[in-house]
Amino acid sequence: MSLDRLQSCFERCKAESRAALVGYLTAGDPNPATSEKLLHVLAKSADIIEIGMPFSDPMADGPSIQAASERSLAAGTKMHDVFHLCLSVRKARPEAGIVLMGYANVAYAMGYEHFAEQAALAGADGVLIVDIPPEESGDFDAALKAHALHSIRLVAPTSSVQRRELAAKTASGFIYYVSLTGITGAEMGAVSDIRTQVDSLHNQSGLPICVGFGIKTVEQARSVAAFADGVVIGSHFVSCIAEHAGNESAMLAALDKTCAAMRAAMGNGSKP
Repeated sequence: MSLDRLQSCFERCKAESRAALVGYLTAGDPNPATSEKLLHVLAKSADIIEIGMPFSDPMADGPSIQAASERSLAAGTKMHDVFHLCLSVRKARPEAGIVLMGYANVAYAMGYEHFAEQAALAGADGVLIVDIPPEESGDFDAALKAHALHSIRLVAPTSSVQRRELAAKTASGFIYYVSLTGITGAEMGAVSDIRTQVDSLHNQSGLPICVGFGIKTVEQARSVAAFADGVVIGSHFVSCIAEHAGNESAMLAALDKTCAAMRAAMGNGSKP
């Protein structure tokens, strides 16, 4: 990462008085070829692209993203496909932030050093591993740091004060605040409670705070964008694939329309 694209992305959005749109899709869903087209559609609207690494047991994810992993794996997606898709997006969007998101087994099976090397070569800016807690992330963080990759941290409503402090201390790039107690795609928590937690995290860390899990509507996205540095949309975008299964053109059109609507909700110059 010759330049800190994540930092530049948040600075650019702040200058435009808006929150960043962080969009997620699972790599290889519904197959690698169509996935590449879908990721390029997502990249038209998203400031930061989260590329999910398919895994057979995505325990933090709800039915929509679980099904996306199943479709991707059934289509034969391998990690070299994930890195290819990442590089394809990077070449098309040199200024965008790109984060690889997934589970520890994927990186562990490859070896942390090799995984980090390949992620950097593919143009990723950071990695978010859901199931490596900050207390146990030393080896993985060292591998990422050696290849100038950010280590993104998750913080949940149930995270203890100590866990929040450790996450704030060890994270880089941004902190991902989980808006609910549960899996992706569930119902978002109360906006007032989320705002209180985000304000607290801002006081603990100088990093941008992005909010995700459960944001499905333009209204929800707009309300969160009023105080968060970024809004993460995942299951809502992934649902465009399942709803138009077997019809690639309809799938692409639906995602394009949905992404554009969410991007418009990120701010209109009124964000302080």
